[in-house]
Amino acid sequence: MTHTRCLIIGSGPAGYTAGIYTGRADLHPVLYEGLQSGGQLTITTEIENFPGYPEGISGTDMMADLRKQAERFGTEVRPGVIVDIDLSQRPFHVKDDRGESLEADTIIIATGASARWLGLDSEKRLYGQGVSACATCDGPFYKGADVAVVGGGDTACEEANYLSTLCNKVYLIHRRNELRASKSMQHRVLTNPKIEMVWDSVPEEICGTDLEGVTGADLRNVKTGEIRHIDIEGFFVAIGHKPNTDFLNGQIDLDEQGYIRIAYPGTATNVPGVFAAGDVCDPNYRQAIVAAGRGCMAAMDVERFLNK
Repeated sequence: MTHTRCLIIGSGPAGYTAGIYTGRADLHPVLYEGLQSGGQLTITTEIENFPGYPEGISGTDMMADLRKQAERFGTEVRPGVIVDIDLSQRPFHVKDDRGESLEADTIIIATGASARWLGLDSEKRLYGQGVSACATCDGPFYKGADVAVVGGGDTACEEANYLSTLCNKVYLIHRRNELRASKSMQHRVLTNPKIEMVWDSVPEEICGTDLEGVTGADLRNVKTGEIRHIDIEGFFVAIGHKPNTDFLNGQIDLDEQGYIRIAYPGTATNVPGVFAAGDVCDPNYRQAIVAAGRGCMAAMDVERFLNK
């Protein structure tokens, strides 16, 4: 059985940054990449807002850079996922999907959160070609264009309002005839002249090609069945995120949405020796730079914990 002073579960900005810092601290961390090496950023076409890349960079290339840097300082990067974890006593015991067991003095959970999608084939096909789950990340690519947002909660309204500062017009598509967002957020949306509400409707098809990107969307009215076509260049899905915490089997305190609770301003969970960083504990920002910063904090918290 392998033993490590620090196990990092998850790659992406939080996991790899934690690997860089724990590696430089001579903790010889082991990092499991998860199902998607590099996390969700690897399916992002271009990142323009991460410091240090003035010309922008693809998510795949940026994650490759972070991985190389973590490995440079001694992080052992392993493919695969953790499928069984026992946090009842230290050292903690885990098992990966290949059946290999490992014990760890500390753990950093950086498994991220997955966007909830509509389930359309065209949504998958055009992801990164006009389809996005992050207006903050991708909105600036659509300055002066017409775009659509799907959802009815605070996140959808926030994204619609943000996009209205950049875009010519924003369609906010909701399956009901009233929003679920807070009253103040509803007021901002409903009084914004650049936002058009499309009530009682769901996307039937996102139109476009791999070459052109998104060119429009067909919307079905759930009451009448009528199909309406809108011409757009960007299609933003804002129906929530699901933190990747199922493998913890209730051993860590989670909030009502399933995000890991941490002891702000640090990264400690309710289990001594277990820390969390990145989108798995962040329902608010969901930005690579924030995740990287939290990865650094978690690594420093681990080092201090072990020194005690």
